[in-house]
Amino acid sequence: MTSGNNGANTPPEDDDPFGYLYADGQANGAQPPSGGYGYPNAVNRVRAVGQRQYGQQPPAAPQIPQQQGAYGQPNAHYAAPETLPGGAPTTQQPSYSGGSGPGAGRGGGPNTKGLLIGAIAVVAAVVIGISVAMLGGDDDPGDKGNEAGATPSQSQSAESSPSASSSAGASEEDLPAIDAKALRLEGGTNTASEFKGAKADGGIYVTNFNNVGAKVVWSVNGIEKGGTYRLYVRYGVPGKDADATLVVNGTANSQPLNMENFGNTPEGDWEKGWKTTWANVNLTKGTNTIELACNEGNQCDAVLDQMYITVDKDS
Repeated sequence: MTSGNNGANTPPEDDDPFGYLYADGQANGAQPPSGGYGYPNAVNRVRAVGQRQYGQQPPAAPQIPQQQGAYGQPNAHYAAPETLPGGAPTTQQPSYSGGSGPGAGRGGGPNTKGLLIGAIAVVAAVVIGISVAMLGGDDDPGDKGNEAGATPSQSQSAESSPSASSSAGASEEDLPAIDAKALRLEGGTNTASEFKGAKADGGIYVTNFNNVGAKVVWSVNGIEKGGTYRLYVRYGVPGKDADATLVVNGTANSQPLNMENFGNTPEGDWEKGWKTTWANVNLTKGTNTIELACNEGNQCDAVLDQMYITVDKDS
């Protein structure tokens, strides 16, 4: 078989559809296909089965103009296979129905109403959880603020005043307290009010305590039951540490009363140097004598403001 036309009685099915690719086919007028194959007038040769008579020139097929349908509209020249006789049977695809919201009833469409309800439920659960956490909050911090982390040392800073509680058979409201001007002064001590910040009546404090032999004496009356108490001393230092000897009923404590520069206030600043310290003391029922003395080995550069007794909460 050669490219081109093989004869008038040769059926078109034997024509070479690629004759336009060869020189002899092109010489016989073969053209690239434009809806048909190979040669001129080879297009639109559609006919019913059995109507073709070989040896006859086929009638020219009517030209049907092609129309471009609008997007989404069916093409007038197209028929689905299932609409033709003997075509494939149609099957109905199940559609998705997920509610009445947008997209419901369309295949595979999201159920936006269901998603919205789910999101609202999640937010509500979070809000409820936060509310429960806030209502169940921490315990009252007042229940924890007064707890001691460890047993205190013999003396330490404590800016506090007597509070109402009971131990050793007496309430702290009934326990003795004294201002500086009511103390018995010995060894060259005297009173002054030059430095601001003293809590004693009139802002009066004991000065000239920084000499060996200086002493203040307090006769403590009204102890209803013997036992261990705490002696609080409010003092002032000029930005450096101090200490003194504590004597109770004639017996000196083994450790000096610590009058440290708690908080590291500036040196020489008496007005910012007010502190409070305490020490445990053993008192007997009735009257007791408490002395605070500057003895050999003490660093007594301090002024004295107040003294008061409280119960020992650790005993």
